[in-house]
Amino acid sequence: MMDMAHISGLVAASVVADPFEYCDIVTTTTHKSLRGPRGGMIFFKKDPVLGVDLESAINNAVFPGLQGGPHNHTIGGLAVCLQHAQSPEFKAYQNQVVSNCRALARRLVELGYTLVSGGSDNHLVLVDLRPLGIDGARVEKILDMASITLNKNSVPGDKSALVPGGIRIGSPAMTTRGFTEKEFTAIADFIHEGVQITIEAKGLASGSKVQEFLKFVSSPDFPLTDKVSNLRS
Repeated sequence: MMDMAHISGLVAASVVADPFEYCDIVTTTTHKSLRGPRGGMIFFKKDPVLGVDLESAINNAVFPGLQGGPHNHTIGGLAVCLQHAQSPEFKAYQNQVVSNCRALARRLVELGYTLVSGGSDNHLVLVDLRPLGIDGARVEKILDMASITLNKNSVPGDKSALVPGGIRIGSPAMTTRGFTEKEFTAIADFIHEGVQITIEAKGLASGSKVQEFLKFVSSPDFPLTDKVSNLRS
C-alpha cells in the first residue's frame, strides 16, 4: 500500500516511479500536485488479495461508513483534472515543476543552506535551519509577514513539531503561475533575505520562547518592519 498524495501529479505524468507496479492499494488526494479539486481517491486491485475482496471491503467502508452525499461539482472538476493529466501540456508542466525545484535547491545550497537529502528529485525542498541557530516557526512567521508562503517542518532529529528545525518549500503553485528556473533562483534569494531578517529579529527579541518572538514581531514597535516591507515589495 502507498499514499501518493503529494506526488500523484508527478506519477500521472510519469516523472517519478509508478507505485501501481508494486502496490495492491494506492491512495491520493486530488488537490496537490495533481491540481484538481479538494478530495481523494482510492485505487485497488480488482482481483482478491490474500483472499480479500478489496473492492467490496473498500467500497463498503467508504459508503455508508465514512462518506456522505456526493458533491457533483467536485466530481466534475476531478474529471476535468484527470483528463488534463493525460495531456502533453500536463507532462511538460510536471517536468517544469521538478526542474524548478532543483533550481531552488541548487541556489539554496549555493547560499550555504543544508538540505535534507542534499537536494530534490520531486516538487519539495526541505531545509534544515538548525545550523543557523534558527527554527522553522520563526522563519515561517517572518516570511508570512513578507507575503511569502511556506511552512515550518520537522527535520530528522527534531524533538518538537511545534518548533521544528526546518522549512518546507514546494514548486507546483508558482510553476502554475508560469515561473521557471530563473524565477525560482530569485525565490531562493528572497527566502534567504527573510531568514537573515529572522536571525536578526531573534537576536533583538527579549525572550527565548517562540510565542515571545511572535508577539515581538507582530507589535507596532517591531524595529525591522521596514526590512520586512522591503522584502514584500
